[in-house]
Amino acid sequence: MKSRDTLLRLKRFQVDERRRRVAQIETMIAEFERMVADLEREVEQEEQKAGINDKAHFAYPTYARAALQRRDNLQRSADELRAQLVDARDELTEAVEELKKFEIIDDREQQRERAVESAREQSELDRMAYRVRGGFAGA
Repeated sequence: MKSRDTLLRLKRFQVDERRRRVAQIETMIAEFERMVADLEREVEQEEQKAGINDKAHFAYPTYARAALQRRDNLQRSADELRAQLVDARDELTEAVEELKKFEIIDDREQQRERAVESAREQSELDRMAYRVRGGFAGA
């Protein structure tokens, strides 16, 4: 019984860890997307200040060019995280399914133990009733 409890705790911990991992990746993606949007706004502002939208133009703002590069890097990172998120969600699903299997097995074991205990108690009550009846019959 103790090993079963330990195993269930381990499985629950694994599910919690995988949930945290999924949440962490989702948070990072959201943060990267926010940063990408901020950089795009900054590039637009810089282009408006300079009056140049053509990235190939020799006088295109250096800050805008650097911000675009950073935006592209963040976008690539967000895309990589999306792939990791798919894997993390798959791992979470597997962990939840495994936990459910162990919980079902645990429930069945507990029902079996309760049934054995009930049978034991009923047997004891039957023995006591037999002794009481036997005692009255002999009096």
